[in-house]
Order: sequence, then C-alpha cells, then structure tokens
Amino acid sequence: MVTPSLFDTDPVDSPHETAFQEWLAARSAAGTLREASSMAVYRDMWNGFTSWCLGQSPRVTLESLSPADLDAFKAARYGIKSSDLSLSPRHALRLVRLIDHVLRHRCAMHDLPPSTAAADWLLAHPEIRYAEAASADPPPEFLSASEAKHLILFLSSARPRPGASSEGRGQPLTWQQLRNHAAVGLQLGAGLAPGDVRALAIDAPTTAGGRVADRPWKIAVPGNGNLPPRETPIAHWAAELLKHWLQVRAELGIPGEQLFPSTRTGKPWGKESQYRCARELLSQAGLDSAEGGSFRLRHTFALRQLRRGTSVEQVARWLGLEVEAMNKYTRVLIAPADVV
Repeated sequence: MVTPSLFDTDPVDSPHETAFQEWLAARSAAGTLREASSMAVYRDMWNGFTSWCLGQSPRVTLESLSPADLDAFKAARYGIKSSDLSLSPRHALRLVRLIDHVLRHRCAMHDLPPSTAAADWLLAHPEIRYAEAASADPPPEFLSASEAKHLILFLSSARPRPGASSEGRGQPLTWQQLRNHAAVGLQLGAGLAPGDVRALAIDAPTTAGGRVADRPWKIAVPGNGNLPPRETPIAHWAAELLKHWLQVRAELGIPGEQLFPSTRTGKPWGKESQYRCARELLSQAGLDSAEGGSFRLRHTFALRQLRRGTSVEQVARWLGLEVEAMNKYTRVLIAPADVV
C-alpha cells in the first residue's frame, strides 16, 4: 500500500533517502532486520519524516536537524487520523528512535560528528521516552541471580561428576529425565525458546573449534514460526549437560533426526508434552511459578548477556529477534549485575 505524504515533495534521491538506504542495507547485512513487512513500516515512517523535512522553507537537512525541528514535526502530525501518519506517544517513540538510528549510522559511516538531535528530543519528552514502559507492555519474567545459580546446580546434577563414586551419585535418571534436564539447560544456557528446543536436529550442536574437545560450544537453531534460523553459543555448564545427553542417547541407540525425541523410537516431542516436562522440572527445582513459564529461562539468558556487556544487536541475533524487540530487556537493566 502506498502511503500518502503530508507534502508533495518527492523524497527519492534526497540525502535523507540515501541515509535511510545505507542504514537499511547495514541492518539487512547484519541480519538484524529481515522481515519485508518491518522494512515497509520503517520506509513509510522515514518517508513521512523526509517529506516534512523537504517541505519546510528552508528545508530541514540532516545536518541542521534540531530538537526544535522535531517539535515542529510532531505538531504537524498531531491529530492526523491515518494510522501511519498519526503520532501517538508509542508511534512517536518508534519514529524518533528510527531517526536517531539512521542519523547515528550516517555519521559513523561518513566520519561526521555524531547527531544527538533525536536523543536530546527524547530526553526533553519523558512522556514519549517512557511510552513503552506502561503496564500494557510489562517487563519479562526472569530468574534472580540466586535462582539461576540454584537451577544450574540442579540441572548439572544430572551428569556424572569426574572422580565421583557411583555411591555418591544417587538414583540414576531415566533417559527422559536426562533429556528434560538437557533441554531446559539449553533454554537457560543458550536462550532457546520452547519451540526451538523441539525443532533442534541431532546434528545441531557444534563441537569442532571449541575450547574443550568433544564439548558443544554453539548450536544451530532452525527457523521456527516467527524466529529465523540462527546460531547461538552455549554456556559451558549447559554444554557439558548436552554432551552427556548425546552420549547416553547414542548408547541407547535412539533413532530419529530430533535432538530431543519423545520416545525411544525417535518420535518428535510434542508441544504439550515438552511444556509439561519443563514445568515439572522447574517445580522439582523449587522454581514453580504461574508467571513466565520456561520462557523465564530465555529472558534470563538475554539479560545475563546484556549485563556482561554483549551488544544489543548481538544478543538479538542469538535470540532470533529484531533489535526493537530488545526494548523489553533494556528497560530491566537498571544496574550492572551478574546473572548465572
């Protein structure tokens, strides 16, 4: 659908359009913007902004853009009923963030002084800056540091410890229990969603090139629903647990292409069965909760990586998300702390 603009000025071939195209190409190459629908939304938003800039007298250039210009732009769009042209607080936040991202990319790419107009405007408008922090968009549920450490110890108890006697290992787990431990371990230790776990192939783990021989260090996750195919690293404790599961699976001769099958015959793991197994395991670990489910583990992984200084873009790629979807995590990061 072609979006009508506020002005007749054609943004094609303008410096504004060039800056947007360069940003879009960089995002696409980095794999942080993949959906055609998302690209179309960003283009519509940017075209509206560009048309306003080129329709002013004198024109508003990317170099001259100021917070006052953004005030005028917001005023010009206020009250317009069309869904793509109106400027509600949440829409305004997305648009100004887009402007900030494009300008910062342009300045970095062409070795120009950084533009802070959009960031300064957001600082002056807290009603816009916190538009996504309302109760309608609650923060994700995640494990505290002590809960995460407790769960790691509980999950890791499923594998034999070097030097431990057989008397000290307790009752051995069934292969299904070991599967459940390893699967939940990948949710916390690799940031996988429940659907990711069920979709994993037997050859998904990578051991070649790792720091420890025969221990998986990353895993290939196929496309699943709205999540694209990707690779994500595995925490060392989860990797050790996965290694043990692979050994036991091979010893039992379980066939099939699924990394975590439902039966000894290799039947795929169903959604309800996996959900029930994960919930029971968390309950056994003393972490039963009506809120968040096993998605708490994925959220905990994301927050841990961000708190360790990993870039938002990198964590988004590991999770299979677009950068904008990371806002729910960045709002939680009040102060640096170690998780897991």
